[in-house]
Amino acid sequence: MVKQKNMRGRRVTRKKRKLRKGVLITLIIIGLALVSVVGYGSYLYVKANNAVSDSYEDDGREKSDLRDFEVDPNIDNVSILIIGVDENEHRNNAETSRSDTLMLATFNRDEGSVKLVSIPRDSYVYVPEVGREEKITHAHAYGGPKATIETVENLMDIPVDYYVRVNFHAFVDVVDAIGGIDVDVPYELKESDSMDKGEAIHLLPGEQTVDGEEALAFARTRKLDNDIERGKRQMEVVNAVADKAASLSSVFQFDDLIAAVGNNMNTNMTFNEMMTFIKYATGGLDIEDLTLEGSDYQPGSTYYWLLDEPALEETKRMLQNHLEISGSSAEKSGETYEDPNSEEPTEEGTYEEEGSYEEQGEPYQEEEPYQEEVPQEETDEYGNPL
Repeated sequence: MVKQKNMRGRRVTRKKRKLRKGVLITLIIIGLALVSVVGYGSYLYVKANNAVSDSYEDDGREKSDLRDFEVDPNIDNVSILIIGVDENEHRNNAETSRSDTLMLATFNRDEGSVKLVSIPRDSYVYVPEVGREEKITHAHAYGGPKATIETVENLMDIPVDYYVRVNFHAFVDVVDAIGGIDVDVPYELKESDSMDKGEAIHLLPGEQTVDGEEALAFARTRKLDNDIERGKRQMEVVNAVADKAASLSSVFQFDDLIAAVGNNMNTNMTFNEMMTFIKYATGGLDIEDLTLEGSDYQPGSTYYWLLDEPALEETKRMLQNHLEISGSSAEKSGETYEDPNSEEPTEEGTYEEEGSYEEQGEPYQEEEPYQEEVPQEETDEYGNPL
């Protein structure tokens, strides 16, 4: 009887020892996993810091000319200009690339909200760098981010505090790094890829998951609609990327994401400044998309997008209120400029209230861009710029 009790006691002891050993092994595995994640997180932090530092580009401004003080994104409402350029190895146009995408984002810290304005690439605006009206896409070719910022500030009458410039490859690599995005393709399309290989991308209409090259084709195409619809698609892609990146299921995807952005980006933001915008992402990304309304305008052989002045003024006021800027920033700065849409006659014609241009005398001839700085636009078989 005693022997049986001792046997049961040993079995219980062995079971407890085995249980304790199993718990210990589990705890060790969990501990190692936590250390690995923390260590990998530290590695990612350092890698992200290095990537942003390598991408940092001094634009020669301590602050916007429309600011009375240098902003701090930790406490101030600020703006960021997103510049997507049509640069790739095939075009060999690093110094003369145009802006294929322009988006102006304003951030309100108290609300945790973002207003994102898509500026059509063909918008007919005054470009301070050359002192005349041009397509806004040409501003970058004339003077890089600085000329683009000056043009956007002049157009929107709000300060541009920061900018981020990315090329085609950043777009493609970022989408691939997060495992693709879901979009709603409006119609069947055949588009060039990031290296300008004609009709390399073929998409059918409908909701679907697209990879980087397909997302780029979706965002760039406008053969069957116009620049406004393309702008909406670009904002759809930006929102889809932001949502997917904020909810990545694997921390290991961030490694590819950082590499994708770091290798193809330039910005005047420091790493610490960029990190302050995480609050907006963790708050649920309250983004309101806006588009600059207008109408087709083709006085000669070149197509433009003529902005609707009342709608433009309303958008300006909306952004100024979002940044909590009262009055006209341009007036505050003491700077004045000639309104490109004034009613004074010009060599090209006269702007009238109805939004039409009346040619005077000789047939309208568009002033050619600086040939030594900006190459002629490449067009597809439909006559649309690439």
